[in-house]
Amino acid sequence: MNGNSLNIEKRNSGPGITVMHAAYLLLILIAPFAGVHVLLLLSLGVFFWLRFSGRATSDNRGEISLAFSMSLMFLVSAVFESFSYHLPLYIVLGAFAISAVGSHNWYSPESGKNSGFGSGGGRVKRKGFSLLWSSVFLGLRILAAFLAGYWVIYWQGFPVSPSLVFFIAVIGAVTGSLFESIPSRIDSNISVPLGAGMTMWIFEEFRYWVPPERMLIALAFSLLLGCLAYRAKIADVSALLSAALLGVLIIVFSGLSWYILLLAFFILGGGFTRYKYAYKESIGIAQAKDGIRSYENVFSNSTAALALAVAHGVFPELSLPILYAYLGTVATATGDTLASEIGTTAKGRPRMITTLKLANPGEDGAVSGLGELAALLGSAVIGLLAYLLGVSDNLLLSVLVTTAGGFFGTNVDSLLGATFQKWGKLSNSGVNFLATFAGAGISGGVYLLVSGF
Repeated sequence: MNGNSLNIEKRNSGPGITVMHAAYLLLILIAPFAGVHVLLLLSLGVFFWLRFSGRATSDNRGEISLAFSMSLMFLVSAVFESFSYHLPLYIVLGAFAISAVGSHNWYSPESGKNSGFGSGGGRVKRKGFSLLWSSVFLGLRILAAFLAGYWVIYWQGFPVSPSLVFFIAVIGAVTGSLFESIPSRIDSNISVPLGAGMTMWIFEEFRYWVPPERMLIALAFSLLLGCLAYRAKIADVSALLSAALLGVLIIVFSGLSWYILLLAFFILGGGFTRYKYAYKESIGIAQAKDGIRSYENVFSNSTAALALAVAHGVFPELSLPILYAYLGTVATATGDTLASEIGTTAKGRPRMITTLKLANPGEDGAVSGLGELAALLGSAVIGLLAYLLGVSDNLLLSVLVTTAGGFFGTNVDSLLGATFQKWGKLSNSGVNFLATFAGAGISGGVYLLVSGF
């Protein structure tokens, strides 16, 4: 890991930080005994005091945002409680523990935007991203979220396993750090607690968890691979955290082999992005940022895979259709990436998929024979790898179903690119998102037809 030093340019030490952390600690301590309505009034009091007492300056804007976010989530929890439905208090307190830990934002001269983990506090100017520093704070966030959540359930006698609280804490901490790594006009003291809180709430509803040691192993493995991708300049910080979140969830809900299949897509995609890169750059069709992937690339190609992996754990009775749908979505992402990166280097001009007229290399919706072959081979590799990893026990069925989904999903991507993307209705990420779901549907449907399920 890279342990680059941090050069602190400015750090706030005004009353806003002291007040917010003291107020937060007080709310944590009294939360199990006060009830959500009292906590709502207290958090609103802190917000209005910071906002309208003459302390509202650019220096403590983060503290005001955090107080606003806290009030908003307590309000949601109170309203839901009135309708006999619950946003659990331990989720709310855990989300704010994640946001309150580590006031260590920094300014990245590379992007010109706030790009660090952590919320609140001052800005730190540095020459690089410290994997070691951010991993330490991620660990602190997990611990803080767990302790805050466990404090509440212990004193309230809430029927929740500590293992579930830890499971939720890990998911929330990684999600919060991911939200903070994404450049945005929204203050991180709003995006981090709300993003982490809503994600924690979603997974709390499943009441699915694994032992803490398994969760930690999954997190360590996912982070390690993400860090290697970052060091290899395949992924940026947001992609690192996105892959870590995906890895944790896919491993605990479906297994390591499922995650390795998704990793195969990222490795093949990253590798073939560099294929004849100079040539692709010379004609203006190379991937931006030297082919380094961001969170948009990760989620646009992997959301369908994540949804299916979670469904596999929650609905074991549908394991086989979900498995083959998963293989189809990974094959689509792989086939589409290889078709784009290899097909654009073909001799001769490609043709538009909708009209078969000659098109320019790299044009949305343009296809070539070489690209179609790359899509077929890339999809087949995923099917073969699934068999070798033991995910599927039928080689012919695995390759057939996966290749069908990947190939047709890739061409759905081209069709959407030639129509909705050209019309300005979809971005490239939107096209990838829909195509991977289409590939999943095709593979799942082919499996049902072939197996007579």
